[in-house]
Amino acid sequence: MSLAGLGRNWGRIGARLAVAGFLALAPAFAAEAGQVNDLNELVRQLEADLRAGDAAAENDAMSTGALGTGPVPMAPGTPPGAGGAGVTSIRLGDHGDQTRFVMEFAGENLADYRIFTLADPYRVVIDIKGVPFNLAETPAVKSLGVVTGYRYGRFEADTWRVVIDTGQPVEVARNFVLDPQSGFGRRVVLDLAPTDMASFMRTAGLPEGAPDTAAAAAAELAAVAAVPISPPAQRIERRRIVVIDPGHGGVDPGALGRSGVKEKNVTLAFARQFAEELRATGRYDVHLTRDSDIFIPLRERVTIARRKQADLFISVHADAIQRPDVRGLSVYTLSETASDAEAAALARKENQSDLIAGLDLQGETPEVTGILIDLAQRETKNYSSRFARSLVDYASRSTKTLDPAHRFAGFVVLKAPDVPSVLVELGFLTNHEDEKLLTSSTWRASMAKTMTRAVDRYFGDRMAEMAN
Repeated sequence: MSLAGLGRNWGRIGARLAVAGFLALAPAFAAEAGQVNDLNELVRQLEADLRAGDAAAENDAMSTGALGTGPVPMAPGTPPGAGGAGVTSIRLGDHGDQTRFVMEFAGENLADYRIFTLADPYRVVIDIKGVPFNLAETPAVKSLGVVTGYRYGRFEADTWRVVIDTGQPVEVARNFVLDPQSGFGRRVVLDLAPTDMASFMRTAGLPEGAPDTAAAAAAELAAVAAVPISPPAQRIERRRIVVIDPGHGGVDPGALGRSGVKEKNVTLAFARQFAEELRATGRYDVHLTRDSDIFIPLRERVTIARRKQADLFISVHADAIQRPDVRGLSVYTLSETASDAEAAALARKENQSDLIAGLDLQGETPEVTGILIDLAQRETKNYSSRFARSLVDYASRSTKTLDPAHRFAGFVVLKAPDVPSVLVELGFLTNHEDEKLLTSSTWRASMAKTMTRAVDRYFGDRMAEMAN
């Protein structure tokens, strides 16, 4: 709200107090002066002016893009990001049978954006080209009306995405842009309203011409899988290729820690440290599936490993659980049957990453998953398990591990048919001790060295076998 608007609010409050006091005392003065009719007319005029002021204030609230019973949120005071453009504020408003979602922008240029809805689960997705998110503060309200939650982050190199969870079929009843005024920047406003399933399904899905990221990744994986498989044991002698996969990223934050730290940032920081240690040995070519805060679909991560002809794929994650006393590192390898209920639940959660990021997986079928699992050759799975055992052996000497630390489940990112693959859960962000370690640069450096020794041992054993 502008200072002028704030002044108007206090002016109206003061005016009402003055009117109330005046009405209490006016009859005595009026009777003495014999001017009751003139005073009544004055009171009516004052109240009419106040009502006009209230109507103007309501119009101001409408123009800011915020509707609700509370005050209009104040415009953020932080300067715009690099280049002048950026999303500086997100807010929700209750509009009776509709819920208003507002994004405020810094900079003069109107953002290039598109909106679409997705089913299973119900989501409203906003893609914004070339405009980063630079929120002054974390929004206090993230659930209101038909909105059960939302998240935002980088989706592609030049695209930022907002995913709004609705929990029921909705329609975008109104979508409009408000120009900067009264201390607020340019705003994109969506009014979301409940609708019936039939109406929702008629318009749900990717907009015409939009790239189907999930389908493209699955198709590319299928095409790569059609190439003759090179068994790990028969590859020619060369510098070993290791692909490290920092879990989550961009619009998919992953687990949240006790202090609010996001899994996507923890995994990227560790992956960079680990890659640095491996490269320092001079024995490995190391690639990261992502080296910035960007979203990568699960199957694209598998495709990257195969495209790089990786000898080893290591996906790095950090877990979260309802029990804050549970802590420790664990290593997972692929299996059609989970080793335990916790492993199965973790795989289900991690495999939801594409849905969280607003991908349309309506075309995916259980048969596709079954084929991918069948493609994972016995030899590849055996090598994966060998590296997992080596990693657990070394890690247990320097950090707390789960019991058992080597577990099995059907993680999508472990389904490359000819790349030995493991998923490492570094610890639990919901545990105080683990979160402290995972956010410590000293611990990251130490664990990166430990995991490098496990990689050395794995390939050293492989070389010894080939020599014999």
